[in-house]
Amino acid sequence: MKKVGGRSALWNDKPSPYCPGCGHGVVHRVICELIEEYQLADRCVFMAPVGCSILAYTFLDLDICQSAHGRTPAAATGIKRAHPDTFVLAYQGDGDLASIGTAEIIHAANRGENITTIFVNNAIYGMTGGQMAPTTLVGQKATTCPDGRDVSAGMGYPLKVCELLQSIGGVAYLARTTVHTPANVVKTKQAIKKAFDVQLNKQGFSLVEVLTSCPVNWGMTPLEALDFVDQNMVPQYPLGEYKVGGLSVTPTV
Repeated sequence: MKKVGGRSALWNDKPSPYCPGCGHGVVHRVICELIEEYQLADRCVFMAPVGCSILAYTFLDLDICQSAHGRTPAAATGIKRAHPDTFVLAYQGDGDLASIGTAEIIHAANRGENITTIFVNNAIYGMTGGQMAPTTLVGQKATTCPDGRDVSAGMGYPLKVCELLQSIGGVAYLARTTVHTPANVVKTKQAIKKAFDVQLNKQGFSLVEVLTSCPVNWGMTPLEALDFVDQNMVPQYPLGEYKVGGLSVTPTV
């Protein structure tokens, strides 16, 4: 049988810090495969945010900088401007990027900062126990909305980050993918590779949003959570490329 994947050499020799069924490990593997393929490990700075993905610094054998909650794009901007030859990879969850860090990501994108952001959207606050996030679906239950997100009760609508950033001129590449099936993991790697190329070719800001599951805080088994991504998240957050070469495109799966 042909081996198509395995443990990255950039992973420390310890168990994954993430819950069973969580998508962060899959996204980490894709990122590390590309860092190895591009031989970027010695000049890569991995920007860790506040949230579950902060656990990356216990797991990845890379130079990692942890910024304050939501400030990852601002800190990444400083590192990239001070050291232009550094490959700066910002890794943010939906609570960090789409809530307290909304201003930072919009203005970093608008300035066209030459950084790459991986935005992991699991529609909930994971690390702090499953509160409603800006990306929580209408009707989806969370600890702060046990009857489900209710727009009529003033809880607002799910924030669509790709659609929001698509209108910003400084964005060179923008895409939304998912990792709930093997085929989509392959497409995610293709999209992140394009985002890497944008930074390496000094073309400006790039972002890939990746839909993932959070079985523990969704109160589901891992398999049920994968079905939830397919049947509920993907229709709400359409997959595909939103900007290529700085130009808006209609997303197609």
